[in-house]
Amino acid sequence: MAITINNAEDIAQMRIAGKLASEVLDYITPFVVHGVTTEKLDQLCHDYIVNVQQAIPAPLNYAPDGHTPYPKSICTSVNHQICHGVPGDKVLKNGDIVNIDITVIKNGYHGDTSRMFQIGETSIQAKRLCDLTYQAMWLGIQQVKPQATLGDIGYAIQSFAEKNGFSVVREFCGHGIGKKFHTEPQVLHYGRPGAGLKLQAGMIFTIEPMINAGKRDIKQLPDGWTIVTKDRSLSAQWEHTVLVTETGYEVLTVSAGSPASPLPA
Repeated sequence: MAITINNAEDIAQMRIAGKLASEVLDYITPFVVHGVTTEKLDQLCHDYIVNVQQAIPAPLNYAPDGHTPYPKSICTSVNHQICHGVPGDKVLKNGDIVNIDITVIKNGYHGDTSRMFQIGETSIQAKRLCDLTYQAMWLGIQQVKPQATLGDIGYAIQSFAEKNGFSVVREFCGHGIGKKFHTEPQVLHYGRPGAGLKLQAGMIFTIEPMINAGKRDIKQLPDGWTIVTKDRSLSAQWEHTVLVTETGYEVLTVSAGSPASPLPA
């Protein structure tokens, strides 16, 4: 599949979609507390996307080859769930960590982003995992510029995570995004400097490392969607949608409530 080089109109629309996705996370933040169910979070996000933003929740009924349609509007991955956690009757409690992954469609364009949330007082390991995963994502983002490679992004993330005693999930990766939810290129969160596709201005893709406190091995739950760590260790993920500019990068999934970059500019 060819890599899309987005024009000025595409980029303008992707800024709108990206900001909306991030604003869903701003909106839901006060509700992510002890005692709430992931089903309730899904309902709140769905209603906000549809009624307030007049946008479409991309995950709802999304059905790539070999999958049953995804039944909810957001993904909620709790503790040892890595990604694609399906909201349900799970009650969040103090000490939990949860990734909330939002993708909205506005004017035919997709904005995709996720954040980690810590419920009450979490363990030192959980806090460290969330913080270092956030740093790893930004280390990957900072590699983005024309003529850099996908391997540069993957290496920055992998080397940092492994240096800190964590492991990087390899079966899932970032992806091109625009008028379609998932397109080329695949953005691996491991790799070698200088390897892989060279970046060009106008490319848009996600960087979304999934990092485990234990081993990198995964398994899928019977629902056909939820991915968990095989050793039941904690997992964290953060995600931004990123544009390659003429001189570097622009993060498209930012809003008033976005956490700042933890790295020097």
